Amino acid sequence: MEVNEVWEEIRKETRKRAEAEPVLASFFHTTVLEHDSFSSTLANHLANDLSNASIQPMMLRRVMKEAINSSEEMISDIANDLIATKERDPACRYFSTPLLFYKGFRALQAHKVSHWLWANERHTLALFIQSRCSEVYGIDIHPAAQIGKGVMIDHGTGVVIGETTVIEDNVSIFQGVTLGGTGKESGDRHPKVREGVLLSAAVTILGNVEIGKNAKVAAGSVVLSDVKEGTTVAGVPAEEVGKSGKKSPAYEVDHNIYRNL
Repeated sequence: MEVNEVWEEIRKETRKRAEAEPVLASFFHTTVLEHDSFSSTLANHLANDLSNASIQPMMLRRVMKEAINSSEEMISDIANDLIATKERDPACRYFSTPLLFYKGFRALQAHKVSHWLWANERHTLALFIQSRCSEVYGIDIHPAAQIGKGVMIDHGTGVVIGETTVIEDNVSIFQGVTLGGTGKESGDRHPKVREGVLLSAAVTILGNVEIGKNAKVAAGSVVLSDVKEGTTVAGVPAEEVGKSGKKSPAYEVDHNIYRNL
């Protein structure tokens, strides 16, 4: 779907939801229906969430809009994240739901803004947004971390993603995941998560290790070394226990472990 198609679907859904739940009609109008674009409504949500006594929503809204509208790729990537959440989360029945109610989606988009600021040497404001995301959403992503498109952070509580982390396209991440370093080392020191990977709940991955394309890391695992493409690892420390198959675990979102026979 194109960005405009996603936006029109969100508006259509929101009108129906406002009619179905009059108590929230004003909420739906001020958060979606009064806005003329997807970027405007997203900027409004993020600014309202992340503002505080020191920086007012209007000021943050300008920054959010500037970042989100900085390129066609930016807004397209955001739409891909929303579509990924709608397609992979069985509890998500509407395109409007992640935008309106899912902190994992909002934190990921706030990170896109902070990453844009970081790339443009506006480090202090980028760190402010990171700090506010940690306070408001309970999700801590360093502005320098590189995250692709079509990424889903489901639930999100307790997710920590370090400075030199790389997450490629079409990855699914669940609550309590840590992508961290192993100590006080500097430089490139965080995980590299390749396309199609599924990181189940409470996974910890430490150090500059590579999680290969279409790999699956089982819930509660601690990964300290590279994970081969297309494999499933589990345990503390994690060991290979099976193959994830040709299909992408990130799309399948199957947390079961199918052990090698």
